Amino acid sequence: MKTMLITGASRGLGLELVKHYARDNWQVIACCRQPESADELKTLAEQYPSISIEQVDILQEEDVQALAKKYKQQTIDLLFMNAGAYGPKGYHFNGISAEEWLNVLHVNSVAPFIFIKYFLDQVKQSELKQIALMSSKMGSIADNSSGGSYIYRSSKAALNAAAKSLAIDLAGDSIKVAIIHPGWVKTRMGGPNALIDTPTSIKGIKQVLDNYTLEKSGSFIAYDGQLISW
Repeated sequence: MKTMLITGASRGLGLELVKHYARDNWQVIACCRQPESADELKTLAEQYPSISIEQVDILQEEDVQALAKKYKQQTIDLLFMNAGAYGPKGYHFNGISAEEWLNVLHVNSVAPFIFIKYFLDQVKQSELKQIALMSSKMGSIADNSSGGSYIYRSSKAALNAAAKSLAIDLAGDSIKVAIIHPGWVKTRMGGPNALIDTPTSIKGIKQVLDNYTLEKSGSFIAYDGQLISW
């Protein structure tokens, strides 16, 4: 049985990823900050015994270390860094807060790679050797034609840059790194006016990852398989 470890598993895209992979007979290690209030995830775990729920705050390195120690002997075929934050909405440039900006950068751009550092050995020892990072088209500089969203855009651009370096550095270990744009999805972050629902996004993402090769590693790719300019 293949194993996926995913962060941000309690709602939205993360929850849908857990559902799709569990249905496909994967063991899923589903990480979230507050399992006690993750009712939908707990219901899903009752339906699929292959789901294990773990309490992890990705901003707390000791949490990540403890989890890595617990699963030291467990191979991880797919390590999916899904947890993220948008930050404040509706602000103007002169309303930007350094504290808020740094917090979003920590969540979106720093914490995923600290997490990956502690699980690299488990990925190296697996059969599939995949790492996926949930990014956004808003992190594309070439695609930015509307301005604004300084905090979120910069955090995802930083994520993309670091993920590209990771793909290059891990190629010798045959580890495939995918930088994923899920589309504009109807989630709490995406809002009700988004273009697609979570099942559509996740079905596409899973298809992308099922067909992902080492030659594609480091690509910035959408849920529908389209490459995205940087």
